[in-house]
Amino acid sequence: MRKTVVALLGVVGLLLGTSGTALAYEPVNVVHTEQVQVGPYALTVGFSTWPVKALQSLDFTFVPEGGIEGRTGTLAQGKPGSQVRKINPLVRHPRKLEVWGLDVKSLSVPGDWRFEFTIDGADGPGSGVLVLPVHEQPGPPMGLSWAISSLPLFGLVALVVVAWRRTREDTSV
Repeated sequence: MRKTVVALLGVVGLLLGTSGTALAYEPVNVVHTEQVQVGPYALTVGFSTWPVKALQSLDFTFVPEGGIEGRTGTLAQGKPGSQVRKINPLVRHPRKLEVWGLDVKSLSVPGDWRFEFTIDGADGPGSGVLVLPVHEQPGPPMGLSWAISSLPLFGLVALVVVAWRRTREDTSV
């Protein structure tokens, strides 16, 4: 019984001790902004990383002048060289609740991405477009990165096979 209580107190201590570090981080660090005129609304688009590179995770924030209260909107994203658009409603950013945004989003290919905004509010509906240049993915090609990172796994498998064969031979004597 005493061991159980000590173990439970240890688990609770670890949970409470490590939760403070998660709260210490700033919710969203905006390092660059772009202005987009969406009908009668001035919209500030914020980026947590600049310049934007393909397959790089970043946060987007969308802040209309005067705030988001009483307004609704949609965001249509278009890949470079494609007519297909993904349309989503503008929702609150999960870590910065006073603005709209996208949390930990990555853009899959380099090129000029189109972000088409529509906002409806007290001043009526409006629409606007932001063309965002996305650069090449940083670092070596993905296949080379995977090949290099797999080498330790192959080494570990070889080590286990050699150790297994040696211990197997020793027990048969």
